[in-house]
Amino acid sequence: MQMYEIISKKRDKKRLSGEEIEYFVSGYTKGTIPDYQMSALLMAIFLNGMDTEETFNLTSSMMRSGEVVDLGSIPGAKVDKHSTGGVGDKVSLILAPLVSSCGVTVPMISGRGLGHTGGTLDKLESVPGFKTNLSLKKFLKNLSDIGLCMIGQTKEIAPADRKLYALRDVIGTVNSIPLIASSIMSKKLSEGADALVFDVKVGNGAFMQKEDEAILLAKNLIQIAKKFKRKALALITDMNEPLGEAVGNSIEVIEAIQALKGKWPEGLMKVTFPLGAYMLILGRKAKNLKVAKEKLEEAIKSGKALDKFKQMLKRQGGNPKVVDDYRLLPWAKHKITVESDQTGYVKSINTFKIGLSAQRLGAGRERLDSKIDSGVGFLIKKKVGDRVKKGENLAVVFCNDLKKGKWAKQEIKRAYQIGRGTTKKLKKILYLVDERGIKNWED
Repeated sequence: MQMYEIISKKRDKKRLSGEEIEYFVSGYTKGTIPDYQMSALLMAIFLNGMDTEETFNLTSSMMRSGEVVDLGSIPGAKVDKHSTGGVGDKVSLILAPLVSSCGVTVPMISGRGLGHTGGTLDKLESVPGFKTNLSLKKFLKNLSDIGLCMIGQTKEIAPADRKLYALRDVIGTVNSIPLIASSIMSKKLSEGADALVFDVKVGNGAFMQKEDEAILLAKNLIQIAKKFKRKALALITDMNEPLGEAVGNSIEVIEAIQALKGKWPEGLMKVTFPLGAYMLILGRKAKNLKVAKEKLEEAIKSGKALDKFKQMLKRQGGNPKVVDDYRLLPWAKHKITVESDQTGYVKSINTFKIGLSAQRLGAGRERLDSKIDSGVGFLIKKKVGDRVKKGENLAVVFCNDLKKGKWAKQEIKRAYQIGRGTTKKLKKILYLVDERGIKNWED
């Protein structure tokens, strides 16, 4: 078997066998298949797709490229949540300690920024000392002791995905349903969770820009979970504007801490609470949405969720004092306001442009070896449907390079469409997808 033949086969829109998929996953993980050949195959998959069986085999091979964690020694249900990636999406930072404080064990293996979207690991690592590269032994101990641990892929867990994920980010093959589904599920199945809740983003700031694509991805994730005997459901959520106000790394950590203190920016709670509620239901800590939401609200009000976040920081080497003193986090040197050039209503926001601007400002990676600037980012002050006056702030840019900051200011201005007449606020959750099918979401 040769890599050239596998690339040619997928280039010609033919189906790859389980053996062929295992060959290239194993070979690339071991380093016997070079980046240039893997890049060619990923592009062929991106262009020509994979069927259900191919996607299942790719997931299985990636999962088996490393260890599969057994969480059987930890009592109770283990439930994780995963987002397909968005701009300003700091939900995991809030949700993991919030749900854990309600009695559900949350084993969360997260990713780094991908394309124009931010990464949970990059955000967490903006906290001084915080470690995401823990050993499996430490991962299991933290889950056993405090019911929560948020890490990246270790050398033991899905190493194939770790390499492929980084390569996809820089060769333009991110928004492929089989590649996204297999990447997500290889990590999630490896971590040993009993149930999974997915936040599948759709809109101009998501990888899936059309509702039918988002629903198809959700169905793929749920089908793979079912094959591996895991409970799963997905919420299709809107990404036609940044989620919350903050876009960046340390700036999003601050917004997450504020939320855990009960100070929620518009829209963020509407996504976070339903996801958390379903995690409690699948974790058998609540019988319905009403009870689950009451438990989440109480965990915020009592301070239990914030305490759990502090516990996680301390356990993973981070400084828990950042919760009360944001000056301990990285801060950019310069602050630039973005004023509106006209009076009217925000008709739309090019969220992809916002995310890409943050990446190029330094909040994300343009190349494999790019370094993250944790202190840079944006505060998006006006959302779709908001009225804005000429000269009023649309956003704030935080930068360490004034030239880049001024460029980002103009990009943000161009991302806003402002016109006359009122515009409806965006609905944050559109659909619920589970094994039984699709339902419209009612707030």
